[in-house]
Amino acid sequence: MKEVYTLADLKSWEAKGKSPVHLGVFGDPVAQSLSPQMQNAALESEGLKESYGRFQISAEELEDSLDLVRHLNFVGINLTLPHKADALDLMDEVDTAARQCGAINTVLVEGENLVGFNTDGLGFLHAIRSEFSVDLRDLRVLLLGAGGGAGRAIALQCAIENCERLVLVNRTLEKAQEIAKELAPYFSGSRVLGPVARLQAIPWDEGLLRAQIANTDLVVNATPVGMKRSDPALLSASLLAPHLMVYDTIYTPARTPLLAAAADAGALGANGLSMLLHQGARSFEIWFGRKAPLDAMRAALRL
Repeated sequence: MKEVYTLADLKSWEAKGKSPVHLGVFGDPVAQSLSPQMQNAALESEGLKESYGRFQISAEELEDSLDLVRHLNFVGINLTLPHKADALDLMDEVDTAARQCGAINTVLVEGENLVGFNTDGLGFLHAIRSEFSVDLRDLRVLLLGAGGGAGRAIALQCAIENCERLVLVNRTLEKAQEIAKELAPYFSGSRVLGPVARLQAIPWDEGLLRAQIANTDLVVNATPVGMKRSDPALLSASLLAPHLMVYDTIYTPARTPLLAAAADAGALGANGLSMLLHQGARSFEIWFGRKAPLDAMRAALRL
């Protein structure tokens, strides 16, 4: 297998009438993705003959690439940045969770039909349980980057789990406000935190963020900031506190600037490998209709 495939490979396979790869992840960039080693370990563990590869697909190439997948012997694909939202209108069917959060990360190929799912929310739920031994329903959550595909899925999962409090932070405030409006019915129950609102949308402002920390248990980064070595920490150690749990959905690098700041502040921190594991396990179950071999997948990620 090649390290990274492209649209040209898909076109070549269509001409031949057969694909040597049956599953994969479409993204831009995609070379850093650990999904292939995890999913190929799962396939081998289950005695399945399919293989999973990386595909460097730009936003402009997504529609053509998905059309080719319809006609090749694919089982399914994963979608990562920047494709999760754009793929929504390219599906033949979309499940409820994907429709609600406006993003797709898993595609099942049924004949020539594409069925879109979103497993990010469930992946996040299980990741928080495994990393911190707590449930979302017991937490006050501060979500950085609520407007993106992963951020929307995480926000929805927090709402479904009836978390104690959810603060949505986005550089474009209108996006966070739009999501808060959609999620408001989930927070209309009897849980009351005195004068503190259970659901808020705020702009990216250091003063406002500092004021929120005292009423927060879990800080989540759902932005891509931290993937590049030159990226700054989203929050400085002086903004964080020892009582916090900090979860960064980024897993490459393993220690992001945000997690380094969390450690400096004495807070607990974890990267996105556990979310990758659990959302990937759910994707496997969608594709093959059987329980995912979590132990094999976890070992492949060295978790």
